Amino acid sequence: MYRMRVHFIAVGGAVMHNLAIALHKKGYLVTGSDDEIFEPSGSRLAQYGLLPVKVGWDQEIITPGIDTIILGMHAKSDNPELIKARELGLKIMSFPEYLYEQTKDKKRIVVAGSHGKTTTTAMIMHVFRFLGIKFDYMVGSLIDGFETMVGLSDESEIAVLEGDEYLTSALDKRPKFHLYKPDIAVLNGIAWDHMNVFPTFEIYIEQFRIFTDKISDGGSLIYFDGDAEVKKVALAARNNIRKIPYKIHGYFQNKTGFYGATHNRMIPLKIFGEHNMQNLSAAKETCMAAGVSEDDFYSAITSFEGTSKRLQKLKENEKGLVYLDFAHSPSKVKATVEAVVSRYPGREVIACLELHTYSSLNDNFLPLYEGTLKEATNAFVYFNPHAIALKKLKPISKDIVSKAFAGNNIQVFDNSQELFSYIKNQKYSSPVYLFMSSGDFDGYDLAELIG
Repeated sequence: MYRMRVHFIAVGGAVMHNLAIALHKKGYLVTGSDDEIFEPSGSRLAQYGLLPVKVGWDQEIITPGIDTIILGMHAKSDNPELIKARELGLKIMSFPEYLYEQTKDKKRIVVAGSHGKTTTTAMIMHVFRFLGIKFDYMVGSLIDGFETMVGLSDESEIAVLEGDEYLTSALDKRPKFHLYKPDIAVLNGIAWDHMNVFPTFEIYIEQFRIFTDKISDGGSLIYFDGDAEVKKVALAARNNIRKIPYKIHGYFQNKTGFYGATHNRMIPLKIFGEHNMQNLSAAKETCMAAGVSEDDFYSAITSFEGTSKRLQKLKENEKGLVYLDFAHSPSKVKATVEAVVSRYPGREVIACLELHTYSSLNDNFLPLYEGTLKEATNAFVYFNPHAIALKKLKPISKDIVSKAFAGNNIQVFDNSQELFSYIKNQKYSSPVYLFMSSGDFDGYDLAELIG
């Protein structure tokens, strides 16, 4: 007997299809539809018998027997299935509304910030799993050892959620993380993003002020003391919550590897870079606020290997090394390049950034990237004019991009075939390639660069 019947409008989304799978595994009767489903969503839905039989919207599948409609951000307000659901008076919820409903009786940890959210969330999840703590979760990337990006159960008493500031749905223009009402909130950094939704930095910052106001009475705000904007938001937050500042964790590296360091510990790590040490500090304070001891945290974190597209090593051989990172905001691009350059002293670091977000393709935002790639040996910036047209943005030129980034180590391409042909023809000796994008470089097999 099925416990509940739910239907997903726009089931193919990265997190939406994971929630569909999680509810299916929980015993719910799950259906879904979408007008486009890309990989890996399609094959993963098919694996569980959840792939829609046809692509597109169908009003006929919206019936009075559905308990809840879960509406994805991809679905617009004129969606025929949504219209039918409203006519029938069905319960309609956005992804974050539904996630809160599933976890409202649990202690909720919500990790927010312009960057570092996914890695910090994944670190907390890794520690909890290592220590045998049962928990629900939602994270923005597939994590080693976790089959899905969403996990829900009746046994857990705690939930770990990545708090995204992007909009909730076509019917609800609130940022997603305003709906989660954290008991323990993490704020890891604020750097202007989503310019298409938050047209000024002040409006963007306001979303984080609202987020901190949603923390439960007596809850905790764990915040990065090294970010001036974060500190302002934290200090202005109401006083009936506990405020816990943190700094970048101590670290060093040598020929044997990369280590976290305290006054009495040396912790061998499988991750590297100053930004990851900031994430590690956030995760440590969060785990301790949830009742984990410092000793247990360090025992667990040594085996953490990172997450997909967050300084993910795609391939390494005698011809070189290839990393892929989700970095797209100026501050994260700069930090990621500096981390790789620092980790591989003396090596040629070839940085390649794809401009893919609304903000990064906006000519008013582009000057914020000045100097972000200067530490690389050679740097390439790529954008796809077709992607700009699809987003209905004002066209940009290679010259505009080149002037915005500045520096004599940068070349700009608007054709991916020409970009990769050029890179492959360079005579690098054992290079470290760093590719950064929230897209996929038009599907190019990046690992192929080193054979």
